[in-house]
Amino acid sequence: MSSVADIINSMNTRFDADAASGMDEIFQFDITDGDAYHLIVKDDAFSVAEGTHDDPSVTLIMDGETMVGVMSGEMDGMQAFMMGKLRAEGNMMLATKLSALFPN
Repeated sequence: MSSVADIINSMNTRFDADAASGMDEIFQFDITDGDAYHLIVKDDAFSVAEGTHDDPSVTLIMDGETMVGVMSGEMDGMQAFMMGKLRAEGNMMLATKLSALFPN
């Protein structure tokens, strides 16, 4: 996985519908050196779209390298947050559920 687009495309095969059961959340990804994406997770399904959502549950702000590292499992999300490479706005605890929704 070498790019944000690769990570976004891989989400379809990695999505764990059981982990999303009962959820109704919007995850916004603002990539500082690239595009913005948002994931809509509702019950046991998800969709992804380019651009910014009007009312996300949580917004994750990072550069492309950090997103690739965190979403591929090569970088710990909490460590990236503590190092200032990842910022979260909104429901920050929701961000911790991404690894369960999209296991490596």
